[in-house]
Amino acid sequence: MKVSNKKLLIADNDEIVRKVLATRLTILGYRVFLASNGKGALNVFNTELLDLVIIDIMLPKLDGYEVCRKIRENSQVPIIILTGLGGISDRVFGLELGADDYIVKPFSPKELEARIKSVLRRTTPKLENIKEQNQSPISFGDLIIDLHKRSVFKNNAKVQLTGIEFNILELLITNAGKKLSRNMILDNVWGYTPERYVDTRVVDVHVSRLRSKLERNGSKPEYILTVRSVGYMFQYYY
Repeated sequence: MKVSNKKLLIADNDEIVRKVLATRLTILGYRVFLASNGKGALNVFNTELLDLVIIDIMLPKLDGYEVCRKIRENSQVPIIILTGLGGISDRVFGLELGADDYIVKPFSPKELEARIKSVLRRTTPKLENIKEQNQSPISFGDLIIDLHKRSVFKNNAKVQLTGIEFNILELLITNAGKKLSRNMILDNVWGYTPERYVDTRVVDVHVSRLRSKLERNGSKPEYILTVRSVGYMFQYYY
């Protein structure tokens, strides 16, 4: 993947972290923008067409949660949150606001670089794949899903999905009727194998967000079913 034209925002209140990451990512070919607080992060977001946003939760002036919330009001740009908070609920809350992934501090720059590549790869449609797809839109119930155009309509109204959310949906649909483990979904969509059980919570939160957008009743899903002790399965309708 060529990264020379990819614009990244790093919003972190630690100057050393900003400088180290900016230096490493610039060497890799990314165009890096920096912010030391939440308001500065939003200013960069509003003036630059970014490809990825990396946000520290503990930002001054406006915390990372609020920055994430405001970005998601009008953009589906990929977001990775950085958190030093130990609780699982703190990490999950960021995902529920629309973040695509999270990394717990302290982390190695190499780990973040790998996550960046993975998220960008998974949220950027590949032209060669699009050319190979000739399938017609899939209709079932009140949903119309076009894998070729990466679009979803519910009751004829367009549903706004993040790149990661659509990739999960696409994986489930193309494997309709098959049981997919959380590890398998994490590996196929995010591009890494979970080191700890809590890593799979990323999958659960995004599936929950998908259900809230697609299902008539998210607590009683008709399409994306839970497979106990395994993961998820898309109900076979076509």
